[in-house]
Amino acid sequence: MKRTFLVLLGCVSLACPSVILAQQSPQLLIHGAMTECYAGRIAQDRASRAGHFEKGQALGEQAVALDGQSAEAHFALFCNLGELMRIDGELSITSILGFRRMTKELDRTLELAPDHLDALSAKGTFLLRLPFLLGGDREKGEKLLRYVLLKSPQSVNARLSLALSYCADGHHREALALASEALNLAQAQRLDDFAPEAAKVLAQLRANAAKAN
Repeated sequence: MKRTFLVLLGCVSLACPSVILAQQSPQLLIHGAMTECYAGRIAQDRASRAGHFEKGQALGEQAVALDGQSAEAHFALFCNLGELMRIDGELSITSILGFRRMTKELDRTLELAPDHLDALSAKGTFLLRLPFLLGGDREKGEKLLRYVLLKSPQSVNARLSLALSYCADGHHREALALASEALNLAQAQRLDDFAPEAAKVLAQLRANAAKAN
């Protein structure tokens, strides 16, 4: 995932006068939204995480309002909406309206940029984890994630999602190999938002493999 750290000068919240918002470039708002999404992922307490994602959502909404044809704007909004829905752990779909809005932003990203690898990775992950009645499709999800790895061999998220899917099918050796690679890549790239998750997934898969043997 792209990382951009910016100091946003001036007021950029929804409470700001519209004239100030109009002066913000979509790109600046996109960078700000993605920065908040990243900051929320590494925050240690729930309140801080929620605060970052809510700010990121606001910035993403502003970016989409200014440039609805920007795939990056829609993805930045999706990033924060998605993290808000999984703030207490795995993705929660208790809010159907929230879930539909999140997936709408992801699908719009891919409509505008069909080869957006971060969006394809997220789409593949959803297809694997969602039940069939909610649009889940494991075969299609794995195919998308393998495509992401082909195009972006350094992808951590695609490896983790595939590893969990392989484990569910009883392919523990392949699952462990992918999760180990994901953790090594996350640490090598200093991905502070992905490394803890990769370590957690690897430990989970090792425990599952031990039970299966």
